[in-house]
Amino acid sequence: MFKSYKFLILLAALSVLSSCNSKDKKEEIPTVPVEKKESYQLLVEKPQDIVVPAGMIWVPGKEFIQGAKDNDPMAMPREQPGHKVLVDGFFMDATEVTNDQFSKFVDATQYITVAERPIDWEEMKKELPEGTPKPPDEVLQPGSLIFNKEVNAVVNMDNYTQWWTWKTGANWRQPYGPGSSIKGKENFPAVHVAYEDALAYCKWANRKLPTEAQWESAAQGTQTNQIFTWGNDRNLLSQQSNTWEGTFPTENTGIDGFKFIAPVKSYPANDLGFYDMAGNVWEWTADIYNHDYYRQLDTSKPVINPMGATSYYNPQNPYQVEMIMKGGSYLCHASYCASYRVSARMSTSKDSGSDHLGFRTIATVDMLKE
Repeated sequence: MFKSYKFLILLAALSVLSSCNSKDKKEEIPTVPVEKKESYQLLVEKPQDIVVPAGMIWVPGKEFIQGAKDNDPMAMPREQPGHKVLVDGFFMDATEVTNDQFSKFVDATQYITVAERPIDWEEMKKELPEGTPKPPDEVLQPGSLIFNKEVNAVVNMDNYTQWWTWKTGANWRQPYGPGSSIKGKENFPAVHVAYEDALAYCKWANRKLPTEAQWESAAQGTQTNQIFTWGNDRNLLSQQSNTWEGTFPTENTGIDGFKFIAPVKSYPANDLGFYDMAGNVWEWTADIYNHDYYRQLDTSKPVINPMGATSYYNPQNPYQVEMIMKGGSYLCHASYCASYRVSARMSTSKDSGSDHLGFRTIATVDMLKE
């Protein structure tokens, strides 16, 4: 499970992660109750009076299997059990939000992302174990996480700090820190975007983040029970997605075309027309993370338009509320996370960003009628 990025700042200076597993914390989050009926009129076809928004695709309503597939040997406990859901039709961005699109939002609103703001220690310590000492001022500087491309060897694959580096000055404009730029990368996914930043973009664009169920519906394409966005053939991974090829994290052969982040639409779309829903960058969803959520569902009948868990629960990081991210990234490898599968679900804290996390948005019929 990917822990809070700001925890990594503290980890480097304080080694506090072992104490973070000492207790569980659940935060109640208001959500729309899940509706269950014996008969439900599913919205399948796009209403004729609704115009498809630019850059978006209609996802027909359907019943499908959310979560682990029976024939998926890599399915994790947090993805189980697979269960039937009904999800109404909606529109989704064909690609992840790009640097060009995010730039237009920032230019229009003068928005400042979380990674660009000074770190407030008084606020930050509220989410940490009581008594955690304040790190040196040079550590508490605006920035974000970047993948360390110079890793030559690792001692323990459970110690992810060996390949992650907190980079002061890293943000969506400077994805690798001061001196880097997005010039010429207008068609790359916007990264170093925290949950708050994604919501701000959505408000400006009259969009929403997808629920986990909506995201999986789009990733399934026209199918209902497949492991990958393209089907069930693992051998097509290199052709279909931007993931790690070689030995993670020390050698990436780039056999799939890119060693690191790629421009959107560099790989084939699924059969509905969605690009990069496997690999490239992780994508935020609207759902709060709860490790036990699927096991708590009543699976005796399909769940209708699930909104996700109503409370947060992650025994590995009880102090900071985390949201679900989907799709995996260019760092995903079978030995590390194998999260290029439709059902894969991981979490990260709301205030976190990195150079492998972005987002795409959705619009519902009701939103476009307003």
